[in-house]
Amino acid sequence: MMKKTNWIFLVAGTFIMMYIMASTGRTLKTVATPLGILNLEFAYNSNKVNTVLESWSPGRSGGTDNIKAAIKNTWLDFIFLFFYSLLLFFVCMIISGAFSGFIQKLGLFLAMGALNAGLLDIAENAGMLISLNGFTSNSISLFTSICSVIKWLLALSALAYILLAGPFFLYKQMKKN
Repeated sequence: MMKKTNWIFLVAGTFIMMYIMASTGRTLKTVATPLGILNLEFAYNSNKVNTVLESWSPGRSGGTDNIKAAIKNTWLDFIFLFFYSLLLFFVCMIISGAFSGFIQKLGLFLAMGALNAGLLDIAENAGMLISLNGFTSNSISLFTSICSVIKWLLALSALAYILLAGPFFLYKQMKKN
């Protein structure tokens, strides 16, 4: 079992970084990029990446250098991925420990998936930083978007497990006491 201070550290870090990421990425949501940084994450070819980068250039963004903002946001994501992937991992592990059979195995699988989501986020961020620094190519774009899609599937699957199995876990814990 994890210490209470470790839980507070992971939960607080996750939510603080979510706030910081939303704040630093706010200007990235434009008419051309309504999803903000996600538009770059899912840009699967160099044409799509260049469209995002052009829409974020200071001349198009009302003088705001959104490319610089996206670079800052991407570097901050290296901190965020540490928090969210570990939080999802530990919560899935703890919930899975209260079950047996399929629900337990699924939780263990998704816990490992959460860690892999963090690793994929590192690769995705590297690809985005390469593109944000003007080195766009179809292979980098495709690699980045594949990492992003798999990362989101793994992280959201872990979150779904927590939201669906978590209440049963809590019920079991209350019944014990």
